[in-house]
Amino acid sequence: MQLPPVQLPGGVLPEITRGVGGTLREITGARALRTERLLNQHRARLDRDPRGELVVRAEVIAIDMTDAALANARKARFDVRRTREIADLGVKITVLQTPEGWSASRGLKRLRKLDPEGTYDFNHIYLDVGEVGAATTANAPASPAPGSDVRNRVGLIDGGVEATHAALRGGVVHQFGCDGNPVPSAHGTAVASLIAGSTADFRGAAPHAELFAADVYCGLPTGGAVEAVAAALGWMAKERVPVINVSLVGPRNALLERAVKVLSGRGHLIVAAVGNDGPAAPPLYPAAYAGVIGVTAVDDKRRVLLEACRGKHLALAAPGADLRAADATDSTGYKEVRGTSFAAPLVAGLLARALADPDPVAGANALAALTSLALDLGPRGRDDIYGAGLVAANLPEDAHGARQATNKR
Repeated sequence: MQLPPVQLPGGVLPEITRGVGGTLREITGARALRTERLLNQHRARLDRDPRGELVVRAEVIAIDMTDAALANARKARFDVRRTREIADLGVKITVLQTPEGWSASRGLKRLRKLDPEGTYDFNHIYLDVGEVGAATTANAPASPAPGSDVRNRVGLIDGGVEATHAALRGGVVHQFGCDGNPVPSAHGTAVASLIAGSTADFRGAAPHAELFAADVYCGLPTGGAVEAVAAALGWMAKERVPVINVSLVGPRNALLERAVKVLSGRGHLIVAAVGNDGPAAPPLYPAAYAGVIGVTAVDDKRRVLLEACRGKHLALAAPGADLRAADATDSTGYKEVRGTSFAAPLVAGLLARALADPDPVAGANALAALTSLALDLGPRGRDDIYGAGLVAANLPEDAHGARQATNKR
């Protein structure tokens, strides 16, 4: 299968110690600092699990809980906060509130003891990754690649998308979540534009793709909770979206693992950022799940970003710095972006251009075709730094030359 060429929005960003991101220590510690800030601001709603990961306070999620297990939990003074059946994933979620004064950790231990055969976990919070910086007028290729306006379907699980931005208003954006009132975010809008953006001087990886955008944050303190991510994946399953981009990271979680396994088994391709916690960080999820296409990021010199996570789960690399993306606060403006969050949508866009519907065989072929085009970087062959190599870097010579000439003026 021959994949079409792609043009990427580009430009020149500051060095790692300036502008977007700041110092390496600041970048790799950004998720920890954000976790601490959210916890301090919303202690009544948020807490930590034993590993320090952010969770919804005093809540435990049960998967496919039996009537007998529920009755025993109620006897133990657990209350049902809400239930949700995600039919398209074949899963029922019961969110239980722990007895008064109990932490989620204590409640989880008690439920697992009461029902050893059941499946219980924290209501973990997943955070978007990457930096959206200052407004920029950095140049981008202006000429569309041949055949690049074919309407493809791509899913996005992130913050809300500002669909009225010039880069997106020419396409179709379906939004999900927040009771029908998504809250546009800087991160979600930027990622969406890198997938489907298209104007005279800006092209995403799959211009004018039909975008299915799920807002899992909605401006709430508990935004990014795993139950919202699972519901978003259920919507993608219902809509039969073949390729799904997830630029969120967090810990391993039974509910997320179940949802990913179901979708992957049906032939959906899930593309996820590996995260920016640094090369020594443990694997982050969902990128580290089997069947998920984990993506790292490189700069304009094809060097892996210093803050990018590494590991055996890493599949591909794509540009994730020296890029610009749509600014949610300015309908015609763009901002500098950096991080693995912004590499993943480029891979998702390319795969969407080669896969019309969820299909295990066609999906495997699309991934194999893209992988075969990867430029081997680092140690020969697949490695834990670049995966199989770099994709989405084939800018047309005329556009590349035009950008260089403009930058020299």
